[in-house]
Amino acid sequence: MALGGGSGPMIAYVLQRVLYAIPTLILISIVSFVLIELPPGDYLQQRIAELEQRYGDSSSMAQADQLRARYGLDRPLWRRYVMWVGGALHGDLGQSFRYEQPVNKLIGDRVLFTIVLSLAALIVSYAIAIPAGIFSATHRNTWGDYVISSLAFIGMSLPGFLLALLLLVVGLVYFDVALVGLFSPRYADAPWSFGKFIDLLNHLWIPTLIVGVNGTAGLMRIMRSNLLDVLGQQFVQTARAKGLRERVVVTRHAVRIAINPLISILGMSLPGILSGSTIISIVLNLPTMGPLLFQSLKDQDMYLAGSQIMMFSLLLIVGNLLADVALAWVDPRIRYGQADAQ
Repeated sequence: MALGGGSGPMIAYVLQRVLYAIPTLILISIVSFVLIELPPGDYLQQRIAELEQRYGDSSSMAQADQLRARYGLDRPLWRRYVMWVGGALHGDLGQSFRYEQPVNKLIGDRVLFTIVLSLAALIVSYAIAIPAGIFSATHRNTWGDYVISSLAFIGMSLPGFLLALLLLVVGLVYFDVALVGLFSPRYADAPWSFGKFIDLLNHLWIPTLIVGVNGTAGLMRIMRSNLLDVLGQQFVQTARAKGLRERVVVTRHAVRIAINPLISILGMSLPGILSGSTIISIVLNLPTMGPLLFQSLKDQDMYLAGSQIMMFSLLLIVGNLLADVALAWVDPRIRYGQADAQ
C-alpha cells in the first residue's frame, strides 16, 4: 500500500500508535483483573468450600490446599496478576477454574470460528450498507429511498437474538430443520476435510446474516446521510459544471469523502460484533468465544475471562490503528495533514 510522499510520517505515526497501545493494554489488564476479582467468591472458592464442608477429611482438605496452590489463591491479588501477565508474555494464559484446562486451549478451540463469523458478518454489513446508502442518497425521496430507509429502521430496532429465535421457529415448524450450530451432526466431531468445510459454509450464512443485520442498518443510514451532505458541497457542483457524468461525480468524488466515517467506524466494528454476537451464539449454540466469555464472567473465572477481555481489547486497538491507516490512504488530506503535524 503506497502512501506517496507521506510514507515516512505515516510509519512514524503507526509506530507511535503502537507504543501508545502498550500502556493502554497494561491499564486494561489491571482494571479487568481487579474488576473480575471484586465480587466475593468465585467458582473455585465455591468448589473448595464444598470440599471442606461436605467431606472434611484429610484427603479433601489436601485437595483444597492443592487447588489454592495451583491457582495462586494463597497469594495476594497483585502477585496473582503478576503471575498471569508473566505467563501471558510466555504464551501461558493460566488455567480455567471451571474447565480445569489451559486457557490457551479453551480459547484456541473457539477463536477460529469467532473470527470467521465476525469477519463474514463485517464483510456482509459493509457490502450491503455502502451500495444501499449510495442508492438511497442518489434517489432521495423516491420509493426506493423510502423502502430502503424503512428496512434500515426495522433492522436497527430488531434485536439479533429475536431474529435468531424467529428463524429457529420457522426452521423447525416449516422445514423440520434445526438451525443451530455450525456443523451437521455427522461433521461436528469429524476431522477437517473438504466436506466439513462445505458443511461449515452451509451453516455459516444464517448466523452471519443475523449478526450483520443491525450493523448493516446503522451503516446504511450513516452512508446515506454523509453522502447527502457531500453532494451539496461546492466541489461536487464544480465537478458537475465541468461536464462530468453524474456517476463519475458520485463514485470518484463524493463517495470517497462520504465513506470516511465508515472507515473510522470499521476499527470499532469487530469488537462490537464479537460482543453483540454473544446472545446470538447462545441461542444458536455456536462454538464461539461469546458464550465462553459469558460463562467465565458468571463464574469469575479470572484467567479465562481476563484473557478474553484482553483479546477483545487488542482487537479494538489494532482495528482502530488499521482504520486510521486506511483512512489516511483513502483521503490524501488526512495523509498530508499528518505529514505537516510531524
